[in-house]
Amino acid sequence: MRELTVLYDAQCGLCRRFKEWLAAQRPASNGRGGVVRLRFVAAGSANARALYPALDHAATLREVTVVADDGSVYVGDRAWIVCLWSTWEHRHTAVRLASPAMRPVARAIVQAAAGLRSWASVRDGGDYADGCDGKCDHQG
Repeated sequence: MRELTVLYDAQCGLCRRFKEWLAAQRPASNGRGGVVRLRFVAAGSANARALYPALDHAATLREVTVVADDGSVYVGDRAWIVCLWSTWEHRHTAVRLASPAMRPVARAIVQAAAGLRSWASVRDGGDYADGCDGKCDHQG
């Protein structure tokens, strides 16, 4: 795996901050002499639809979605884990969170982030994209 495309909700403040944080991280080795590069694309955008016509683009606005250069698609906690895995400093944490014993912790972290996203939206008078149905707040 040499490149990951992170589809994120560009209208969400929390998602934008996560994107900025992730973009600032040092890339990890891909194990074959290169590094894992990250590309960021606004979920639901014309660019995202052109790049990945088979994806459910409404769903990509609800949950972080990552597409690998080999065609693999990661959603929700798996997407967060692969994003961490792509970084030098946080790869060890990603490997731990991917283990069967720690996956419930990873899911809880993602659900907490969705809750913060919902709270920020209400507090700030709306921070969701116009087409977002808010279902990310209720997924389990």
